[in-house]
Formats: sequence, structure tokens, C-alpha cells
Amino acid sequence: MRIVEILKEEPKEQIVKAAGWIRSVRNSKAFSFVVLNDGSCQGTLQVVMNADMPGYEEASTLLVGSCVEFTGKLVASQGKGQSVEMQAESVHIYGKTDENYPLQKKATSLEFLREQAHLRPRTNLFGAVFRVRHQLAMATHQFFSDRGFYYLNSPILTAVDAEGAGEMFNVTTFDLEKMAKGKFDSVDYSRDYFGKPTSLCVTGQLEGECFAMGMGSVYTFGPTFRAENSNTPRHLSEFWMIEPEVAFMDLEGNAELAADYVKYLIKYAFEHAEDELNALQKYHQFAAKGTNEKYVNHLEVLRKVMDSEFKKITYTEAIDILSQSGKNFEFKPEWGIELQTEHERYLAEEHFNGPVTVTDYPKDCKAFYMKQNEDGKTVRAMDVLVPGVGEIIGGSQREEDYDKLVARMDEMGMEKEPLWWYLELRKFGSAPHSGFGLGFERAIRYITGMKNIRDVIPFPRTPKNCDF
Repeated sequence: MRIVEILKEEPKEQIVKAAGWIRSVRNSKAFSFVVLNDGSCQGTLQVVMNADMPGYEEASTLLVGSCVEFTGKLVASQGKGQSVEMQAESVHIYGKTDENYPLQKKATSLEFLREQAHLRPRTNLFGAVFRVRHQLAMATHQFFSDRGFYYLNSPILTAVDAEGAGEMFNVTTFDLEKMAKGKFDSVDYSRDYFGKPTSLCVTGQLEGECFAMGMGSVYTFGPTFRAENSNTPRHLSEFWMIEPEVAFMDLEGNAELAADYVKYLIKYAFEHAEDELNALQKYHQFAAKGTNEKYVNHLEVLRKVMDSEFKKITYTEAIDILSQSGKNFEFKPEWGIELQTEHERYLAEEHFNGPVTVTDYPKDCKAFYMKQNEDGKTVRAMDVLVPGVGEIIGGSQREEDYDKLVARMDEMGMEKEPLWWYLELRKFGSAPHSGFGLGFERAIRYITGMKNIRDVIPFPRTPKNCDF
């Protein structure tokens, strides 16, 4: 039985079998206590071994991390912290560890654990993080499915720079060593596998728009890649994105959908991962001790966001608020600049003290596909800001007018040929539509309260780091 199921059992001295990894062993002359975890839940099973049990001598010398299977009686626990425990009758040892096992009971830094990414799922902290990650993935599919959306698997390989930023990983079958040694005078992409320059996708949005124009409401949920040389706690080179696209939806409807989605994720986490959230909260409280960092009850912040109305302001109003705040920002708030994290957090944490959606950004700050406003200066873009992190969702109403989209692409010096199919959506039965993107890891980081995004993805990919 999985430990999550055993802990729910009424102890009646029934015989059960449990397998997992040892968290600790305490020995005495007549018996030993083993704490066992199998990853199925935050809880652990205490196993009591009497000295007359077959295999006791070997089992009592096992070290942290060893993998074992116990069979025994489930009885009411005599100790604190658990309602049931096992009185072991037999043991089978699958795999031992030695004193070189990296995950000992002493405190271990998160930086060290990133170097042990193959083992960190065995810790209390990362077991909690990745069970929350699972629940948020389930919540995502439930949320959109319940609202009539269809799940779309967008491509990972692409010949299109959908964001126009050029920060893409190239994909090729060419012999790069020969190219580096100058054995080719120039690159002839017609001889490459796809016959043209090809990259890993930065978004599934454009393909999502195609399907929204035929199926109404769709969402993508898959890996995306950015070759952005950013070594910060907020950036990854490989991450997962959730991107809904909805036909006949304007920016206001898009903002409501985004707010509902954020609230749903938080509510689902409280309902399905309460033990994990409480364990993470205790970890953050402990980690804040002895530092200059102000302790914040993260669960209270989440509950407030879940129960709040999302305020709505325009970018221009946001700049006015920031300019009149009297705050000494590192980046001076001026109309036309991108809002920085410090600006976003001031708006959400200090001015509004709650979530806020900012709309109608300057067009020069945003991508080519966003619907242009009549003022000629702004576009129907939105960012959803929450206390603690700032922006968590970015989206827009898409430009459905063919001539305006072409003019904007010309203005930005973009090649239109690779996007011929995207432009045809505007020629053949165009319709108003909107969508947004949520970086899945950013949402997990927010809901778990983890400070570094590298700690909420199984194997982080960052500049100069592609281990495991």
C-alpha cells in the first residue's frame, strides 16, 4: 500500500506492506524506529522493529536514503505526530546507501540541492513542491475543460519567431564541428533537415489562434524555450506555458478569464495540496529566521488574492500612480517604458494591496500581433499583477484586421513570408479573439512561495547549465 493510503487506515492490527526510502533510524537495544516515506504524500510512516524480527541486525544499520519494504501490523501510534504506525514482522532491503549519500538530516542549501536534482525529490521540501506542481497541472486541465476549451498540442519545432525578439534556440542536423573549423564557406539551409532555419518554439500562441478560428476556445500547455541570457530567480531557458485562445472574446473577457484562472489555481491547491502548502509555509517561516527578510504569511496572501476582486487600470493610470507615489524607484516610471517588477509589485502590494490588471500598453512595448487602439499609440494588451511577484499573466486582444497587422509588421521590419498562414487567418473569415500566456513555473513559484524558479521545475535549464 502507498503510505498516503496507510495513514488513512483505521488501525486494527491488519497486516500491511509498505515500501519506500528511509528518512531516519533510531536504535535502542530492544527495538528500532524507522521513518519511511514513499513520495505519495507529505506524511511519513513510523515503523517499529523489534530485535527478534528476522533481518533486524542488518535493517537496524541502514542509513538515510536506503530503500526497503516492510510487512507488519498496523496499530495505533504511541508517539506524537502520527495516528498509526507499523509493528514490523519482516523486512526486505532493495538498495542500501552509504555515508556518501548527499541528503543527510542536516540542513542543506537549495543551491546544493540543485546540483543533486536527481535526488532532491526525496526531500520533504521538494516532495511538497512537486506534488503541488502536479495538482496545478490537473487544475489547469480541469479549469479549461469545464469551460468548453479544447486541449491543443502546439508544435515544439518552428520556423517562426512568434515574439519577434530573436531569442531562439536553433535546431539543425548540420555538423557543427565542421562548420566551426571553417569547412563550409556559408550556411545553405536548403540542405538542412527542414530546408530552412528552424528553432525551438517560444510560444504556442500563433498555432492556438489558428485553432481558435475553427474550434472557438482552445488552450495549449507545453514546453517553450527562450535563449535569453538571464541568470535571475525568475527566468528559465526551458519552461512550460499555458496559453488559451478564444474566438469572439475582447480584452475585458480575457481579463476576467485570467482572473478566474488564477483564483481557481489557488483554490485547487488549497483543496488538494493543503498538507504541502502548510509544510512549505513552515519552511519559509524557518528560512526567514536570522535574516533581514521580512516574514510574510504566504498562505494569507494567497487567500486574499483568491477572495479579491481584481482591480483594473490602464497603463497610463499606472504611470500616474507610480509617478505620484513618492517612491524612489530604481527605474524611473515614465510613459513609454516597460513596467519593471518593482513597479508591478508597488501597484499590487502597496497601492492596491491586492491583484490588479493593467491594460492598454504603449505599442512599442508589445508584440506585433496585439490589437491596436484608435489613439495610434497603445494596444489592447494586459498584464495581471499579484502581490509577491508582480506580473503573473500577460495577454492581449489580437489584431484581427489584415491591413493593420501588415502595417504593424512593416513598421517593425518583420518578414511576412514565414507568417503567410497567420496573415491568411485575417483574410479568410477573420474574427475578434483574445488570449493570454501563463508561465507554469511562475505560477508554481507563486503558489508554493519558493523564491527561485529553478526550484519548481524538475531539471532547470539556465545559461551554462543543462545537466541531468
